Amino acid sequence: MLTFALLLCFQLFIVALSFAYFSKALAGTYMKSSITQIERRFDLSSMHIGLIDGSFEMGNLLFLAVVSHFGAKLHRPRLIAVGCFLMAVGAFLTGLTHFFMGCYKYDTMIQAFQNDSENTRCTKVNFMCHYSACVREPGSNMWIYVFLGNALRGIGETPVTPLGISYIDDFAKAENSPFYIGKTITLLGPMFGFLLGSYCAKLYVDIGYVDMESVTISPKDARWVGAWWMGFLVSSALLLISSIPFWFLPRSLPRQEGDMEKSTPACDTLDRTGEALNNNHNLKLTEIAKGFFPSLKHLLATPAYFLLLCGSILKFNSFIGLFTFKAKYMEQQFGQSASRANFLIGKTQIGFLAVGIFLGGLMMKRYKLNVVSGAQLSFATSFMAYLLMLLQFGTKCDNIPVAGLTISYNGLVLRHEDDHSLYYTINCSCSVEDWDPVCSDNGITYISPCMAGCLGSSGHGKNTVFHNCSCVSASFPAGSSMSVRLGQCPHAKDCSRSFTSYMAVSVLSSFINSLGFTPGYMVIIRCISPELKSLALGMQTLVARTLGGIPAPVYFGALIDSTCLKWSIKKCGGRGACRIYDSDMYRYAMETNVGIECYSEVMLFTPLPSDGAQMEIGGPNAEEEEVREAKDEARAHMEEEKPDTDAEDKNELEKEETHSKETDGPQN
Repeated sequence: MLTFALLLCFQLFIVALSFAYFSKALAGTYMKSSITQIERRFDLSSMHIGLIDGSFEMGNLLFLAVVSHFGAKLHRPRLIAVGCFLMAVGAFLTGLTHFFMGCYKYDTMIQAFQNDSENTRCTKVNFMCHYSACVREPGSNMWIYVFLGNALRGIGETPVTPLGISYIDDFAKAENSPFYIGKTITLLGPMFGFLLGSYCAKLYVDIGYVDMESVTISPKDARWVGAWWMGFLVSSALLLISSIPFWFLPRSLPRQEGDMEKSTPACDTLDRTGEALNNNHNLKLTEIAKGFFPSLKHLLATPAYFLLLCGSILKFNSFIGLFTFKAKYMEQQFGQSASRANFLIGKTQIGFLAVGIFLGGLMMKRYKLNVVSGAQLSFATSFMAYLLMLLQFGTKCDNIPVAGLTISYNGLVLRHEDDHSLYYTINCSCSVEDWDPVCSDNGITYISPCMAGCLGSSGHGKNTVFHNCSCVSASFPAGSSMSVRLGQCPHAKDCSRSFTSYMAVSVLSSFINSLGFTPGYMVIIRCISPELKSLALGMQTLVARTLGGIPAPVYFGALIDSTCLKWSIKKCGGRGACRIYDSDMYRYAMETNVGIECYSEVMLFTPLPSDGAQMEIGGPNAEEEEVREAKDEARAHMEEEKPDTDAEDKNELEKEETHSKETDGPQN
């Protein structure tokens, strides 16, 4: 009966922590899936959106080290509850920003052609609004609240991972903790986060407030903005619910042993169970703080832990850079919509990623891998995933032919460094700031109907067709149509085959890499003493997010911005969001991940011992050394306090020692 009650309490914590992981993972991955939508809604560059995404790690930076150190000595379940509540508030603040902004407006020239008048064909008309002068939009600076909400969500996340995993590992059997950790982390939060992002990206941002028949852009258009705010409200509700169970869980649980009858009583008596631990936990903050810097020095001075830390920093840089802009890469390189890109990531890649992490934890449990074996498995899987990453970026699609950007008006291919300002215009001066693309029958995209030289239009909304386009006739006069249809031309047919190959290699790479995640995590847990466990995990997360999570989205975003061919122009001047990228240069920018991944493998391989010795920090060898040093100090102290003996006593002692050595010598 006692055994059942203890297991019930432990399973209750597992379920509560699993749901908290599900909720926070859903909120985090939904933020990643909404990167493109937020970028377009607030008219920001990729570098700026990377800064907003990095605000989550900034929030972690402020409190992670303190929470990891002091949290292990306080009521861990309640700290996790507070963290979940703060994450809920942060997600709610992010989604609430939408309701303080006006309706989304994008530039279109369709209304200029409604009268089929040559005099108005080059007039720039703004959708739903006409501006006679520069008027700054009321929501132009509202992205700051998205930044703050994401940072608050990062602050709330700080106690969940280190305290939750250390709580499990402290009170579970040593061979069971990898299984529980793998079970906890591999829940379906990331998958549902991307699927939710896919669904919201299909919906227009102002759905319910505008007539959808008047919207002339499609989800594949570079100006399309989905209902990004909706998912944040959903994730906020889930995070709020996940915080409730932790308020009612005990401070500590007894460790599972082979004989459960020798363990402490059941759930209702667990407060008494923790009394022995409370003697160590209930210390003044000043006394706890005294041990922080010595413990930190002990960790960083150990070569094995330091190299593992450096390797995790590089690996986290590569992971964050790819994960943040992966959906956007699929949009720009292979012509996928944001909704479809998020759907494929959530359905295929994240699913196999979760299965791989779960199987990695199961392997640790079934085969009882030690520290060295776990580290070797983690390195082997990471190296195989690195080789597959090389193949992954070998698949590509050519640039879409865009007159004046990727090709000239006479059909010549333009390089990225060429001057794209020499646009073909006829009979009127078209604005080069416009982006209202149209597609001709010959597969050439023109920046706007005006840039195609069109004189009139027919149809309504998304079905609008422009006629008498002289630029199309001038470029391809031999039997080509002089009409263009609204929207950008699709990629070539062979691009779909390249995308299939890309997804297959990407899924396989993610699965193999995920097999070593739990063993790699357990290497850090198992190679340190229990009292340093929370600090070591917290420091690893802190440093990785500081040197990886914060700068990686920013410098990867800057690299992506450098490949832009056409920028939007804000109402009052200044560069907005990018409309189209150079596909080849974009791919080269993303291949930076390959180089970073290579260096991370070197760092992770270096600490592996070749003779099978245990990589331990504060393990048995270290404990024996500490005991030996303590004995030497005690012996020296006793010798200092011992009174001096006379010379005769000293001589007699020396004679006795010499005699004993002569007697023991032959026996050896």
